[in-house]
Amino acid sequence: MDPLVVPLLVVALVVVVLVASAVRIVPQARRYNIERFGRYRRTLQPGLNVVVPLADRVNTKLDVREQVYSSDPRPVITEDNLVVNIDTVLYYQITDPRAAAYEVADYLQAIDQLTVTTLRNVIGSMDLEETLTSREEINSRLRAVLDDATGKWGIRVNRVEIKAIDPPATIKEAMEKQMRAERDKRAAILHAEGERQAKILTAEGTKQKDILEAQGTQQAMILRADGEAKAVELVFQAVHRNNADPKVLAYKYLETLPHLASSDNNTFWVIPGELTEAVRTVTRAFGDQATPAPPTPGQPDEAAPADDAPQESGVPELEAGSTVALDAAAAADEAGKQAAAAVSDAKAEAAAAMSSQVPRRGQTSDE
Repeated sequence: MDPLVVPLLVVALVVVVLVASAVRIVPQARRYNIERFGRYRRTLQPGLNVVVPLADRVNTKLDVREQVYSSDPRPVITEDNLVVNIDTVLYYQITDPRAAAYEVADYLQAIDQLTVTTLRNVIGSMDLEETLTSREEINSRLRAVLDDATGKWGIRVNRVEIKAIDPPATIKEAMEKQMRAERDKRAAILHAEGERQAKILTAEGTKQKDILEAQGTQQAMILRADGEAKAVELVFQAVHRNNADPKVLAYKYLETLPHLASSDNNTFWVIPGELTEAVRTVTRAFGDQATPAPPTPGQPDEAAPADDAPQESGVPELEAGSTVALDAAAAADEAGKQAAAAVSDAKAEAAAAMSSQVPRRGQTSDE
């Protein structure tokens, strides 16, 4: 074996090792910090890079993509002395690999501690109610503080979000009771509003019903009044057309009187003073029609009653303005009976006078 083969193989192996150590391939979205003899030299970009073997070495490999860091819940005291546990979510990105590697020892721990201290400062100036309702304000203030602090570390904080705020168990129970009371209140208000609307609609319906009924009653009364007016007008025209005398009118007057007392609700009935005058008129009328024939021989003449003498009939005479010593109900019944009796006697005498060929005088109660 040739003695030169072994040294050549050793030399070739050393060359291969040196070439391999001189070449560095950096993946996409990665950055490598190169130190030469322990001092920062440069940052390798993605792709194929050549370094000095045995002199240059890779110190840190950093990922420059946006990353998410979730912290553990940390206790924070509010302004009203309540302890709440708050955990945050941090979205950050390395913009300067050299500063991220040499300006801070552990940038994640530094960011976490800075977030906790900033949260305590911000939450300490708010009460629990404001803390629970002011997440946007807390996030913006945290982001402003972290951007200012992490800028020199070569890190950009894109977003800071509060993931959860956990108050104590007693506060949670009180909040649940409050929320339940608020829901019950809203339910009661909605129920009251529903009843109010129902009552309003019912009242509107009743109002419309009353209005329509009143309008119907009004129209009926108007039509009834028009009918009665036309009937009265026809009767009036018929009376004037036939030239009715006072005797017929008095007879109709007496015929109408019993209807005045026929109602059950009448407890007081005033007897008009014209009643006796109407009775006299009817009696006188039928008395004129019943004038006796000339006397026959052998029969005594009957003297006609004088005008000023009171005529006897089956109807007792009522003087106008006379006072009846009875109560209202008895007076009404008595007047009705008298009127009915007078009408009946008048009708009987009229029928007898019409049916008889020879008129004769009506018999009085004394005969």
